[in-house]
Amino acid sequence: MNYKIIFRLLKKTVQEWQKDKAPILAAALTYHTLFSIAPLFIIAVAIAGFVFGKSAAEGELVTQLENFMGQQIAETIEQLVINISRPESGIIATLIGVATLFWGASNLFAQLKLALNMIWNVSPPPDRGIVGFIQDRLLSVGMVLGAGLVLILLLVASAVLTAINQWLNKILNTPDGIWSLIDISISFGIVILLFAGIYKFLPDVKIAWSDVWIGSAITAVLFTIGKSLIGLYLGNSGAGSAYGVAGSLVVLLLWINYSWQILFFGAEFTQIWANKYGSRIVAKR
Repeated sequence: MNYKIIFRLLKKTVQEWQKDKAPILAAALTYHTLFSIAPLFIIAVAIAGFVFGKSAAEGELVTQLENFMGQQIAETIEQLVINISRPESGIIATLIGVATLFWGASNLFAQLKLALNMIWNVSPPPDRGIVGFIQDRLLSVGMVLGAGLVLILLLVASAVLTAINQWLNKILNTPDGIWSLIDISISFGIVILLFAGIYKFLPDVKIAWSDVWIGSAITAVLFTIGKSLIGLYLGNSGAGSAYGVAGSLVVLLLWINYSWQILFFGAEFTQIWANKYGSRIVAKR
């Protein structure tokens, strides 16, 4: 594939991104994310905590948030999680709290599904009624549970790498930089896996895995590059400090909004790639 084809692909992606009003969709989803992010992380920590313990799960979550978002945003999210996870008194209150957490977290994926359907120009199969609503909500809950499994994968990868590093250091005295590079590569692979799961299972479409992997890899690359750029912007623009005590929240909103725009850009690219060079995207019946 030569550079002219790549340029045309990117040009068409930008045109579709603007045509589908992706920035507006990202702004709407940012609003939903603000109310869903704390429940999502609480559930992820709870699931991973069953395997590795709550402290280890929380520590890994904070580490990954700092790696992806920076310390300021990670601390803001951590405070949101602390504020919303205060224990309830009584069984009824606890059950209501758990149900509320799942509803809030799954609502984010329900809204994301609607946005991806709009971008890929598909509608849910007609006459689904209450059964369809329940199926969609269960799928969203499944994505929430998947977030917990991803955290478990990160913990396992971290533990395995640490053990191998310690073992090889005794034999070969391996430089620490190599293991940092491997750790970054694993995190990058998990990001690709996350995007692939979203593109494959959330929208009401049938799409080949080969097309999903290409779109997810491109999205992950853009996400990684953009993460560094927005970090530089936030660090040098003073966007947070200009809002005083609300500065941390503003920085979080900017980061979330950017992330959704990149995900939608990747969705546009995936659609164009699949329809032009892949097996095409077909609406579910």
